[in-house]
Amino acid sequence: MARSKRKTPIRGITTAESEKKDKQLAHRKYRRATRVVLQQVPDAEIFPHVRELSDPWSMSKDGKMRFDPQRYSKDMRK
Repeated sequence: MARSKRKTPIRGITTAESEKKDKQLAHRKYRRATRVVLQQVPDAEIFPHVRELSDPWSMSKDGKMRFDPQRYSKDMRK
């Protein structure tokens, strides 16, 4: 892995390396809401949507963006 390179020149927009913690909290919130619905109505067919409980725009990274691999060669490293 020491010499591995990216295949596509795309990186996150902000300085945050990962959204792992944000995603963990969002999924935990979703699982909790699903459990509550199942306790109230055991035969429920409608569950809350993930986007109702968390906003992806409020997470650490705001998305991804292309960059010039010749100009930013260090960003091509994994």
